[in-house]
Amino acid sequence: MEKFSAYRDPGTGIQPFLTPVPPTGTDLLAKVTLPLRYVVGVARTTLVLALLLLYAALVPGLCIIFAPIPALYRAIVHILTALIARTALLVLGFFWIPAEQVSRKRRRGQNQTESWNPQAGDVIVSNWVSWVEVLWLAFRFNPIFVLPVSETVHTLPASSQSSSPISHTPGRRTGTGSANVQTFRKTTAPPISILGFRRVSLPSMIRLTGQVPPYGHSPSDPPPVALEELRKIADRPIVVFPECTTSNGRGLLRFAKVFRQEVPVRRNNVFVMCVRYDPPTTMAPTLTLPIPSTSLNPLPHLFSLATSVSAPTISIRLLVPSESPSSQLFIVSEILTDFPDDDDQLAEVCATLIAQIGKMKRTGMGWEDKASFLDFYRGKQK
Repeated sequence: MEKFSAYRDPGTGIQPFLTPVPPTGTDLLAKVTLPLRYVVGVARTTLVLALLLLYAALVPGLCIIFAPIPALYRAIVHILTALIARTALLVLGFFWIPAEQVSRKRRRGQNQTESWNPQAGDVIVSNWVSWVEVLWLAFRFNPIFVLPVSETVHTLPASSQSSSPISHTPGRRTGTGSANVQTFRKTTAPPISILGFRRVSLPSMIRLTGQVPPYGHSPSDPPPVALEELRKIADRPIVVFPECTTSNGRGLLRFAKVFRQEVPVRRNNVFVMCVRYDPPTTMAPTLTLPIPSTSLNPLPHLFSLATSVSAPTISIRLLVPSESPSSQLFIVSEILTDFPDDDDQLAEVCATLIAQIGKMKRTGMGWEDKASFLDFYRGKQK
């Protein structure tokens, strides 16, 4: 939509924040099956919400009695989390979720399957598109989810963002009609410093999907903690989404400086993964959630997915550990050239690797642009 053209990435032409829509065409079948899909949607949504209540009652609640025995407590919590998360995905139609190990390099006659098994204190780095991959991560690894805490965000309306006119203006220069339309190319917002991280529960991570820093963090909350400090005391793997918010999956957002580490990483293992979803159709809504709901997020999106009568598909690609930034055989110069030494080398390497294994284009827009976009989008909805 042209009214959001200010939020088109200047380098790639991608609009990473708009919700994908199905291609135009006949939607007769969708209209005929609408009553049935609504019934299915209500039933599925009710089941998923019941599973969420069951999780809240068992994991943070009843399981606390096993806390004096840490090993037993972790095992029971892991089993319950995996069962509930996988059942929720099954209810939504995810009967099979393939996770493919991929390599950047061709290996003739060599088995590429390696142990992709993050341990306590290891870091899983991924792009962020929806709450669906959050459920999948909870099912597979029962990790610790963290969210970044940023400095204060000062957003400006789209009209006041610094911009430069496009040199080519189509149409006759008569001053009327299409020739009188002024087109501007918006520059990307400057990065905002990340002060640290805070741990969040699985339900909170799902609820905050699509939001931007500081995610409602207030000065009265505990101060942010450095990722390395969280990692040292972690009893599970840690999941980090360096984009700090969701996109629509059409491009990779600019990674924030969340690690500030050099490569190769020596203190822990880093596992890199990429998530992609198929485009929506008239019978299957988009699985992505770039624009969160203003209330009860992501309940409207959950209901939308629950009304689908076709099996949703998800593509998860896992980079083989031998090519990860924590491999001592990793050669930085193969990924980065002329990169400043004082910048976040690990974040830049992970962004490049995710773009390569996911065959995605990288955009210059970050979560700071998303914050401005959401202000502009919600202003238009009023």
